[in-house]
Formats: sequence, C-alpha cells, structure tokens
Amino acid sequence: MNIKIDTKEKFTTITPEQEHLSANLTDELVLELAAYLNKDIPHIVLNLNTVKEIDAKSAEKLALLQQQFYEKHYSFVICCLQPLVEKQFDEKELLEFMNVTPTESEAWDIVQMEEIERELLGDD
Repeated sequence: MNIKIDTKEKFTTITPEQEHLSANLTDELVLELAAYLNKDIPHIVLNLNTVKEIDAKSAEKLALLQQQFYEKHYSFVICCLQPLVEKQFDEKELLEFMNVTPTESEAWDIVQMEEIERELLGDD
C-alpha cells in the first residue's frame, strides 16, 4: 500500500494513496498506524481525501483503531472523508463516536487542543 507520511512536531499525518480501501489494504494500513502507538510522536491525523470508496469492514477496523489510540491517551483524527466513504461510516453508525473533521487543518487543531488538554490534566 502506498501512503504519504508527513511528520510534524506533535503529530503525523498519514494519507493513503488508494482510491478504494479494501479489507486487505486496511489491514496493512492498520499495522502501519498501530506502530505509532509505540513511537515518540504517537498522535495521528488520517487524511482520507484520496479514498473514494471503503468497505464496511475497513470502516469498522479504522474506528476500532481510533479507539485504541484514545484508550492510550493519544490523538487519532480522521479528516477529508469523500461522500461514499462518509456514507459507509454513517451507515455503520460509526461517525457518532469517531473524531472526524472536514479538513486537515481542523484535524491539526483537534490534535493540538487534545495535547493541551492532556498537559492540563496531567495525562501523557
């Protein structure tokens, strides 16, 4: 799977370069993203702007992975959902508890706000 990685000071933006995110490709992506749980900069912005379609299982896997990040007090924000991808998340009722933003800039803002919140509350 081809992905673009852009590392910032407080987070990393990951952008898959696939138009269709199948279950097999999502497994590869999840492995790549899960590795960040053990890195110095564990916070992730997952930019799905190039993904035009996603399988239901793939949407569920990404939602579960996002929850794993938040359980460890790390940020994981998904942004730039295309209409069919957003529909798939919505049909599985995943959007209700996921951290999703319309733009990458807003995702960056969320990560930075969560970082400030963790610092104020003493979480690492």
